[in-house]
Amino acid sequence: MNRVARFEKVSKGQFVRDWTDTFGGTAEGAAAVYDSIRLPRRATTGSAGYDFYSPLAFTLAPGETIKIPTGIRTWMREDYVLAVFPRSGLGFKYRLQLNNTVGIIDSDYYGSDNEGHIFIKVTNDSNEGKTLTLPCGDGFAQGIFLPFGITEDDEVTDIRNGGFGSTTK
Repeated sequence: MNRVARFEKVSKGQFVRDWTDTFGGTAEGAAAVYDSIRLPRRATTGSAGYDFYSPLAFTLAPGETIKIPTGIRTWMREDYVLAVFPRSGLGFKYRLQLNNTVGIIDSDYYGSDNEGHIFIKVTNDSNEGKTLTLPCGDGFAQGIFLPFGITEDDEVTDIRNGGFGSTTK
């Protein structure tokens, strides 16, 4: 197997800022959540996807959305990208979908001013009236590292500093 990346936690300070900005609460409560974060991992030797585990229990009725600060960042080779998808079982049973369809984590996001903190925003898009209840620590998304190429005439020299939408500013 070609080893191309490494998952890490963002710093506790970064996580506490992002968690309290998203959900409110206290720094102490956010710090306790941080201490329980599990790094993504594959379930079996044949799995392509690394499961992302929810740092909180949540319930989503049809049409409801939640933005989850995962506490995770990833270093990867510069010729790779991390593509994030919902776990297939949750997509099949509840039509759980990422709000941006597929999350694309670029290699240079790791050094961003938010430490490359990966947020995952999902919606229960059930058209069958199914409510999703996910316990804390259960997998809800999966990431797959994929190689990519660039065009022969690519001369980009810009440097990233930011997250969502930062490369189009």
